[in-house]
Amino acid sequence: MNKEKGSNNFLVQGSILAIASIVAKIIGLIYRIPLTGILGDAGNSYYSTANEIYNIILMISSFSLPLAVSKLVAERINWGEYRNAYRVFRCAIRFALIAGGAGMLFTYALAGFITKYLMTFELAKYALRVLAPAIFICAIVGAFRGFFQGYATMVPTAISQVIEQIVNAIVSVVCAGIMFRYGVQLAAAGGNSMLGPAWGAAGGTFGTVASLTVAMLFLMLIFSLQRKSINKQIRRDHTDHKETDQQINRLLIATIIPIVLSTVIYNITNVADQGIFNKVLHGQGFTEAQYATIYGVYTGKFRVLMNVPLSLASCLAPSIVPSLTAAVAHNDKQEAVRKVQLSIRFTMMITIPCAVGMAALASPIISMLYPSTGDSLELAAGIMQAGALMTIFYGLSTLTTGILQGLGELRAPLVHCAIALVLHFFVLYFLLTGMTLNIYAVVYANIFFAFVVCVLNALSIGRLLRYRQEIVRTFIIPALSSVIMGLACYLCYKGLNHFLGNAVSTVISILVGVVVYAIGMVSLRGITEEELSEIPKGYLLIRLFRKMGLMR
Repeated sequence: MNKEKGSNNFLVQGSILAIASIVAKIIGLIYRIPLTGILGDAGNSYYSTANEIYNIILMISSFSLPLAVSKLVAERINWGEYRNAYRVFRCAIRFALIAGGAGMLFTYALAGFITKYLMTFELAKYALRVLAPAIFICAIVGAFRGFFQGYATMVPTAISQVIEQIVNAIVSVVCAGIMFRYGVQLAAAGGNSMLGPAWGAAGGTFGTVASLTVAMLFLMLIFSLQRKSINKQIRRDHTDHKETDQQINRLLIATIIPIVLSTVIYNITNVADQGIFNKVLHGQGFTEAQYATIYGVYTGKFRVLMNVPLSLASCLAPSIVPSLTAAVAHNDKQEAVRKVQLSIRFTMMITIPCAVGMAALASPIISMLYPSTGDSLELAAGIMQAGALMTIFYGLSTLTTGILQGLGELRAPLVHCAIALVLHFFVLYFLLTGMTLNIYAVVYANIFFAFVVCVLNALSIGRLLRYRQEIVRTFIIPALSSVIMGLACYLCYKGLNHFLGNAVSTVISILVGVVVYAIGMVSLRGITEEELSEIPKGYLLIRLFRKMGLMR
């Protein structure tokens, strides 16, 4: 295993992870279509509730482990301390076994209490109990991924994510169908009519357990294949500084705790939002089936779609942490500034057009992906248009949090997320009760939360590096190109829909939008030839734009 030394390696590795993530998210989007057809909006709400609680417990127990291990391993690799880097991994595995095991037992034992009293959604307990073993397995997977990322390679993580999602897609749909029928039988025997969706959601969540197990076995195989190379590096390590397991454990915990807290605060909004939403709507006279269906549209349709472009933007965060850690270790402030600037620019180049495209083609995209949406089409499309800005702000806030962590500022993101969360709850409650905006209150409150985090993170980065982000090429040109693209998409769809139908017209309009946006960015000098050359296969795009006369 060789350490990558290119100054632009974080963009290459981020691109590799982005490609894998988009493939994984597309697979996830595809399998959620039949899964939604099996579960319905109510079942989707049970499925999403269990996953949101699972994610929070996972974050507390071990979700931050890859980032912490990546940071600590990267530091020691850049100091030439390969033996200490391996000790970090060994300690991380022990931590994963303990923390993951505790998280699994806690989740299984308290699933009924959490879903009934905290979420007002008791039947989600079946799905949450099925997810409990995934917490233990995910902790081990995280230790392996963090070790590989510390060596500045995202390839094992990327491949394991794709394999994981393929297995998840197959197992989730099959098990959801089997368990949905089982729940219907229970309901027919005199039980609650919601048992079908609830047990179907439990079957769907089993896909997560199976897929993580396969991902863990794959990463173990890659590690065993790389073991000779790792041992060779350890034998060549003649540094005098040798850390004990106790020292590494203290460092690991000291690194993990602020990351855990900031990550939990950053993501607890989803669980807290649903708890507040359910209680407020219950008090306003809505039945459980009604607010389950509404929230199911938000999580099962909009959030799933939003996560596709968001995953692309989020891929630079894990790749930039070891890269910035290396720059800080070498006291290279100029290189750190350059990487921050590039990562923010590339994130905006991805999220802004995605947000505009989702807003412009909201109804066609929902109709194409969820043809059985029916009465909820208007609601799903409205949420998608209202929440378009969420993609931009969540993408930027995730990246800037990663930047601060890479710069060694672990407490700042925690403080920023805590401030944003408190303000977010006030805004959400006011919008739900004072303005009765229903599910749109959740959308606008989340946009506000991510915006506050972005602003506070930007101020901290500017203070640390004495740096201010360039405005025109980072924000204005992508926004202008995206507006032109959105108009082109909308007009193209309107012109084709009468002749080709919704699905074909939507796909063609999206492809037209991609071309229009690319031409707009190059024509307005939003991206240069030098920057294109820094991404994988960028030379092919350069050659194409030269043939089109857009580049000299």
